[in-house]
Amino acid sequence: MSASTVTGLAASKRDGLHLDPVIIMLASALLLMGLVMVTSASVTLAAREGNPFFYLERQFMFSIFGVGCAAVAVRIPTITWQRSGFMLLIISLVMLVLVLVPGIGHSVNGSRRWIHLAGLNFQASEAARVLLLIYLCSYVVRREEELRTKLLGFLKPLGILAIAGALLLVEPDFGSGVVLLATGIGVMFLAGARLRNVLIICAVAAVGLALIAVSSAYRVKRLTAFMNPWADPFNTGFQLTQSLIAIGRGEWTGVGLGASVQKLFYLPEAHTDFVFAVLAEELGFVGIAVVVALVLALSYRALVIARNASEAGLKFQSYLAAAFGIWFGLQAFINMGVNMGLLPTKGLTLPLLSYGRSSLVVTLAWIGILLRVHHETESKGVTALRGAGR
Repeated sequence: MSASTVTGLAASKRDGLHLDPVIIMLASALLLMGLVMVTSASVTLAAREGNPFFYLERQFMFSIFGVGCAAVAVRIPTITWQRSGFMLLIISLVMLVLVLVPGIGHSVNGSRRWIHLAGLNFQASEAARVLLLIYLCSYVVRREEELRTKLLGFLKPLGILAIAGALLLVEPDFGSGVVLLATGIGVMFLAGARLRNVLIICAVAAVGLALIAVSSAYRVKRLTAFMNPWADPFNTGFQLTQSLIAIGRGEWTGVGLGASVQKLFYLPEAHTDFVFAVLAEELGFVGIAVVVALVLALSYRALVIARNASEAGLKFQSYLAAAFGIWFGLQAFINMGVNMGLLPTKGLTLPLLSYGRSSLVVTLAWIGILLRVHHETESKGVTALRGAGR
C-alpha cells in the first residue's frame, strides 16, 4: 500500500469513530423487531390499563435511553474499564447483596431480583453480570501466565463467579447464574486455561447445578413441568403447553402479525420471557429463521471483532468482545430453548427482543462497549499502516 493511500485512509478516519456497520445493522434489526413483537404481544394486556401502546411506549423510551448509554460507552476508552476492574467487581457484588436486603430489594412473582430506585425497578443481576465479566477479562490479562500454568490461577476467578452465582440463586435467578458461569468459563478457556481444568470444572458444575435444581421444591416443580408439561397442562405445565401451542400454530409463515390467539391471556409473560413464542405464532418458521440468523450473526460478528482485537495485540479488548458474543448467543438460545420446551423455564429474556427495561438498557450499553473495541482495533490498524507508509 502506498504512503498516499495510507495517509488518505488515516485522514478519512481522523476525526470520527470507527463504528462497525454490521453490528449496528444487526442490533438495529433485532431491536426494531423487538419493538414490533412487544407491541403485538402486549396490546391486549395494555388495553386493560387504558392504553394499548403502554408497553411499546415504555420499551421505546428505554430503547432511546439504552442507545444513549451505548453512545456514552463507545466514547469511553476500554483501558478505563480495565483499570477499574476491581472496583467493578465490588460494585457488582454489592448490587447482588443489596437486592436481597428487605426495603431495598423488590420482589416480583416470588423472586427478589429488583432494586427499587427513583420510582423504577432495576434488575441488579443484568448490570452485575456485565461488571463481573469486565473484571474477569481484566483478571485473565493480568494473571495470564498463572491462569495457563496453575490450577489455582483458574480456581480463583472461578470462586468469584461461584460467589456471584450463589447470590443469584438466593434471589432465585438460576438462569442468570448459569449464563454467568458458562460465559466466565468460556472467557477463561479462550484466555488459555487448560482444557483438562475446564472439563473437570464443567463436570463438577453440571453435577452441582443438578443437585441445586432438585434441592428446591420450586425448581423441582419447574423441572418436572418441563419434562412432561402435558401431564398437568392447566397447572405446572400451563405456560409451556401454551407456548408450544403458539409455536405449533405458526407453521411455516405464521397466522399473521397481530393475529396471535395465545397472547390473549392464555400465554403468561407473552411480551417478556415468551415473546419468541408469539413471534413464532404470528410469523411462523420464517420469522424464527430470521431471528435465529440475526442472533447467530451478531454473536459471530462479536467473536470476529474479538479475533481482530487479539491479532492487533489488544488482549483485554479481545476478551471483552468474546464475552459479549458468548453471553448474547447463550442467553438468546436458552430463551428460545425454553420457549420450545427444550430446556426448563429459566426466566431469561430474549436480548433486544423481550420487554425488559434493565435487560434492554444493559444490552445496548454493552453493544456500545463492543463498538468501542472495534474502534480501538481499527484505530491501531490505521496507526500501523500510517507507520508502514512512512
